[in-house]
Parts: sequence; C-alpha cells; structure tokens
Amino acid sequence: MENMSAIDYGQSNFNLPHDVIKLPTKGVFYKNKKSSIKVGYLTATDEDILISAVNNKNFLSQLLRTKIYEPDLDVNEMLEGDIQTILIFLRNSSFGPDYTVSLTDPITNKQFSHTFVIDSLTFKKTEHFADENGHFITKLPKTGKTIKIKPLNFGEKEEIQRQIDSYPVGMVPPQTLWNFTKQIIELDGQSDKVSIIEFIKTMPFADSKYIKKFLDDNEPGLDLSINTKAPSGENVSTKISFGVEFFRPFF
Repeated sequence: MENMSAIDYGQSNFNLPHDVIKLPTKGVFYKNKKSSIKVGYLTATDEDILISAVNNKNFLSQLLRTKIYEPDLDVNEMLEGDIQTILIFLRNSSFGPDYTVSLTDPITNKQFSHTFVIDSLTFKKTEHFADENGHFITKLPKTGKTIKIKPLNFGEKEEIQRQIDSYPVGMVPPQTLWNFTKQIIELDGQSDKVSIIEFIKTMPFADSKYIKKFLDDNEPGLDLSINTKAPSGENVSTKISFGVEFFRPFF
C-alpha cells in the first residue's frame, strides 16, 4: 500500500536506518503539522519491549517512543489511525506482509485460519474534514446544538483507561462522560467546560450516538475490516487488533 510505506529520501536525515511514513491524518491534528514522519525499523534492542508485551499494558507506547524519530512530535498527541499505520510498517518491515487470523465458521462453529496481505488495507473514506486545528463542526440531530469536536488522541485514551482501571470494583465508570468531556470543545460557540459537562450529563441518546458515529466515520485512519468466506461458504468479517497478537511472528 503506497500511502503506508512511502519513502522520501530527501527527508531521511536521521543517523539510524528508517523510512518516512505518510500519515493518514496528514498532520492536521498535530502542532508540528507534519504529514509524514521518520520511523525506525525494529532491531534486536527492541526485543525486551516485545517480550514484555504479554504482561505490559504500556508496551505499545514504549515501542512508539523508541521508533518515532521526530523530537517535535509527542506520541501522546497522535491519533489512532497514524499509530496503526506505524505499527503496520514496523510489522511489515520485520515479518513481512502476510497476516493470519483465526476465525469461526458461523455454520459449523469450527475454527479456521485465514491469511491475507496486510498491505491490502486502505485508508477510510471520510465525508467531513477537520479544520486547521484538528476540530470538526457539526449539528446534533436531537437538540439541534452546534458542537465543535475532536477525536481522542493516544495520551487521552491512555489517561481514560487508567481512570477505568482504578475505578472502584463493582461500580460502572462514567467512560462516556470522560470521553465526551475531552472530545467536545465548544457547545453553540461556548467553550465553558462546566456547561459542556452539564449538557453531556443530560444529552439525549440520539445525540450521543451521533457524535460517536461521526467521529468514527470521519477520524482519518485505516479500514481494518477483514472479509472472507468460511469453509461452509458463509461470509465472515472481523477487524485487526493491535495488541500482542499483532506481533505474534516475533514470539
């Protein structure tokens, strides 16, 4: 896939072997606005990070901080689509493009394996585009409120996950409130966080569902869908995940 592994040797001035990777976001959401970044190859010294992956929830952030050769780009501000593109590059350049998943035949309920070329992934087609600050403006269908919103970045998702992990056992963490508090920048032109939080607490379900779908559809990234036929002939769909299993060839 050309967009995911493009090399611009004119920008390759880092003293370690690397490629320059084009980002799905084109850098619109970042302070440095770089549409492509230098990413190093996996090396023997990265083995410790991969070995720790099974028991280390932070192995992806450690790996990214080691492999991204951009001092003016904070991994925490990166969006998921760009991070996925980098991880695919790291996997491809070390293990090749073949990716095998285990699926279940819906007719026989038996497991079967399917291998596809991960380079065949394409970028999502989006209908709306963020402004120069990485914000979207849209109108909610139920309340009619005009909102300015943004996708969660890597650091915000990690922060929310830490909040979830530390929440009292037996209680349901208010993850939706936490997400929307960070995603909604303005409400009818006003940026007062107290007012925004109060609105979120009483937001109709239709508006909540709309925001989630809007961001899912329009946040730049990869189409991670895998579609194939089971041995029975039935269509089966799944999505790529980027946890430990993604680097399974290493193990």
